[in-house]
Amino acid sequence: MVEIDCTVDGHVHTRLCHHATGEMEEYVLAGIGCGLRKLVFLEHFEVGINYVESTWLTAEDFQYYQAEGERLREKYRDRIEVGLGIEVGFNPDFIEETIAFLASYPWDRIGISHHFFHWNGRHYNMVSRKSGNLTVLEQVGVDRVADRYFSTLKTAVEVLPGTVLCHLDAVLRHHPQMKITRAHEEAMAEILHLARSKNMALEVNTSGYPQRNRPYPDPAQIRVAVELGIPLAAGSDAHRPDQVGRFFDRLPGLLR
Repeated sequence: MVEIDCTVDGHVHTRLCHHATGEMEEYVLAGIGCGLRKLVFLEHFEVGINYVESTWLTAEDFQYYQAEGERLREKYRDRIEVGLGIEVGFNPDFIEETIAFLASYPWDRIGISHHFFHWNGRHYNMVSRKSGNLTVLEQVGVDRVADRYFSTLKTAVEVLPGTVLCHLDAVLRHHPQMKITRAHEEAMAEILHLARSKNMALEVNTSGYPQRNRPYPDPAQIRVAVELGIPLAAGSDAHRPDQVGRFFDRLPGLLR
């Protein structure tokens, strides 16, 4: 039986990503406060994205991130383990640049995700509730967007040195016309089989609970992962310190 370690929050963000709040040390203290034995920062990396705002770290941000993370790792080493990871938002037009950047730091975790859809010279966030993104996805056609999402995510798993698959079903989350189909299920199963061959874990992301009273991805996909023997990794996707470890108490029951 695949187990999930609820003493590790493997996915938290900070003010460095420009759409979260709180300093790195506040998240470490929050992790200590809720009894975690390990906290992994998983800050956003994107390259070649033409979007209306920056929701990822700059090269200078990553330098600070590494230095501050090492300071916190040493300061709190007797109370909590601190990991420094990266959430790679995959852009298939910048594969070489992405791999080169990943090689520039010793990451404790490399999370694979895919956020942006390219259309008419611009990028639109497929994992956003903002009307500007949702309207364009509808104009393109939600099925077309979903098909490209899954094919691109599969490529990301194939070509990047990922250790955790973060957002298996993210494209299906917010647009009201996005409905899971048999084709989507088959695409996700194919990605999971590939992830297993790459020795990757599947993230069980508890940020889904406030939205739909269950985690991301859907429990049906989590069951497929369990049947394949894929390790599961708990992540809160915290964007505020008080969200660290949120809803982790529900995860053991989900697996049962």
